[in-house]
Amino acid sequence: MGELFDTFEREAFRLETLADYSQSGNVDAYQAFLAGQPQPVDYNESWLSEVRAHTGRGKRIYRVHVLSRPLTPYLRFELGWGYCKNSTGGEEFFILDTTGQTNPLKDAEDFWLFDEGTAVVMHYDHAGAITGRETIPDGRAQEFVTIRDTALAHAEPFSAWWEKHGGT
Repeated sequence: MGELFDTFEREAFRLETLADYSQSGNVDAYQAFLAGQPQPVDYNESWLSEVRAHTGRGKRIYRVHVLSRPLTPYLRFELGWGYCKNSTGGEEFFILDTTGQTNPLKDAEDFWLFDEGTAVVMHYDHAGAITGRETIPDGRAQEFVTIRDTALAHAEPFSAWWEKHGGT
């Protein structure tokens, strides 16, 4: 994954489908959030620096999170601490809210898609811990472009969604 982030030329897209990634990183920050502590000033600074470096060169990093309300504690953390902060570096976020409606991506897995040519499927266990990554042959990239396009067609910008539903 690190090499793909170092070498992508135009865009990196992420589809997130889980309500809980609490065992996949930022565990200490998540525990601080649950305890009601304020967000540290340097929270997620290494990712934010990477995002700024890419977006400063005109590259796009964006994601869609498929979710339903009410939000899990983890989603309140991820959206409230992560998305709000990371957007200051130029990362774009969209929400596909399936509350009360059919999920158009019900069988989609989490993945990253780089320059519409390389997809990496992310595998997680039931507790939200990453168990592996699978780089998909480039000949199948169009499948992931289609999923991305479907996600974006049904999603709304995070800032508008958050204004309506933040914390719910």
